[in-house]
Amino acid sequence: MNLPTRQEQKLPDCWDLKPLYTDDKSWDDDFKKVTSSQKAPFWPELNRFRGHLGESVEIVIEAFEILFSIQRKLEKLFVYAHLKHDEEITEEGSKGRFAKIFSLYQQFGDERSWFEPELLALPQEKLKSYLNDKRLGDYRFPLEVIVHLKPHILDAQGEALLAKSEEALTTSYRAFKALTDADVVFPDVKDKDNKSHPLSHGAYTFYLRSSDRTLRKETFTTFHETFSKYKNTLAELYQGVVKNHHFQAKARGYESCMQAALFPRNIPTAVYTALISSVREGIDVHHRYIDLRAKVLGLDKFHLYDSYAPLIDGVDIEIPYQEAVDLVIASVAPLGKDYQETLAKGLTEERWVDRYENKHKRSGAYSSGCYDSPPYILMNYKGSYKDLFTLAHEAGHSMHSYLSKNRQPYPLADYPIFLAEVASTFNEELLFQHLLKSTKDEKKRIFLLTQKLDDIRATFFRQTMFAEFELKTHQLLEEQTPLTPELLNNLYRDLTQFYFGPTLAFDGHAEAEWSRIPHFYTNFYVYQYATGISAALLLASRVMKGGEKERDSYLNFLSLGGSNYPINLLKEAGVDMTQGEAVKSTLNLFSSLTKEMELAFKK
Repeated sequence: MNLPTRQEQKLPDCWDLKPLYTDDKSWDDDFKKVTSSQKAPFWPELNRFRGHLGESVEIVIEAFEILFSIQRKLEKLFVYAHLKHDEEITEEGSKGRFAKIFSLYQQFGDERSWFEPELLALPQEKLKSYLNDKRLGDYRFPLEVIVHLKPHILDAQGEALLAKSEEALTTSYRAFKALTDADVVFPDVKDKDNKSHPLSHGAYTFYLRSSDRTLRKETFTTFHETFSKYKNTLAELYQGVVKNHHFQAKARGYESCMQAALFPRNIPTAVYTALISSVREGIDVHHRYIDLRAKVLGLDKFHLYDSYAPLIDGVDIEIPYQEAVDLVIASVAPLGKDYQETLAKGLTEERWVDRYENKHKRSGAYSSGCYDSPPYILMNYKGSYKDLFTLAHEAGHSMHSYLSKNRQPYPLADYPIFLAEVASTFNEELLFQHLLKSTKDEKKRIFLLTQKLDDIRATFFRQTMFAEFELKTHQLLEEQTPLTPELLNNLYRDLTQFYFGPTLAFDGHAEAEWSRIPHFYTNFYVYQYATGISAALLLASRVMKGGEKERDSYLNFLSLGGSNYPINLLKEAGVDMTQGEAVKSTLNLFSSLTKEMELAFKK
């Protein structure tokens, strides 16, 4: 209620952006120099290669050098602008700088759009000779990625047409956001004492963690009944985005929407389908935890609004920021002294972190940066258990970025989204194990176990259920089956009942939950949460149980950045996501933690 202004924040609590730019004026000066011309084409030095990429590998190397040089300068400008904007999103100067660099980035995308199609129009033998030329050096893998897409790249006219249609084809997502974020208004909800509470997207998750079951039920029911009122509109919007995915897949000659989403990163569709089949085979462990939750809460039947109800009272965990930093640093001891010291400097002396909330600061948390900056962390730290683990999570991302850019050249430093959640979840697991080992209080131990199980449940089981819903809806549309509200409701209800098991009492309004999930508008994205946590938990177990070999193997994985396809990089770390070992290991861990919880409650 009484948030400080940005100017009132203490300097040590704010990130230090001077490694990027000393001040706004230096950014403005650099922005003026980043283009070679004041009018389009803004980068004639890149445009001069157009029509010449087939002449020699030397031409291709020179073009890559210019391309990445421009991109690197733009990224530095962009990162500073977006970080300053997020400090105080109403500040006019920051808004203006962010808008300017965003627009220039789009212009760069337009001016470089000819590059891949021209390369891919070259004869296969010419491309093969380029790839085999040792002089290509750091640009070999970026070229390999482009060549990998050759079977699904259209001619220049076709690519231009698809690019021009992009804005129109993403209307469904924009309409979904406008409807759910702005137009949908929720009624107030009441607690067990008949006191009214305002309901919003943010309040929804907060109320569901309440020990007041009346408030939880009212919240869940009201929230989804509100979405149900728009079921026809939301079904059309979702069908629109699936039709867009289907159109893009067919236009590019893919066999399915799933293949179109996974092929660019060279991820076999078997990784996706094996995740679903493995979780289905081992779903009993999730049912067992749901049964335990119902038993501890004294319920004959479990409802979805009981999913995050606290299982134990009298545990009040409040952690000051510096204590959180100390805990996170202590927890990463298995990764060695160098990793610890680097992280400690980043979180304290080098001021990677913007720690606390202020008026008009962006909500949430993230790790961000570029090749020429520290890996910054935005927090809105309030001292909760969740905030502690969020800090560990973002620190994992930041150390991944730090190690990658210190080992890899610029063209190979950026790791793909498939790998992004591995390092962050790995650090969360280290923190959990550190806290569990150092906790003597039985209530606090149960609290930690509950939080861990709920985290795995939300990231692994729930996201796999989402992935199966997404796969089935795309398959149905590919078979020319209309995605009606009734079909979507029935499909979601059947999947929920299967994943939660016989203890679940399914409330009718819960079938509308599919209609509020924004991730369904990003093509085959959610499965990566489940694969990421699976790989992270397996790697963390190996490092904690192993020695220098296992530790060094994991640190080497972090330092490889985006130098290969994600499946291959994980194989180098010792995890083959095509074989299902990581998924089965996660199922076994969940089962083991559930048994530990059962014993703790018996005590």
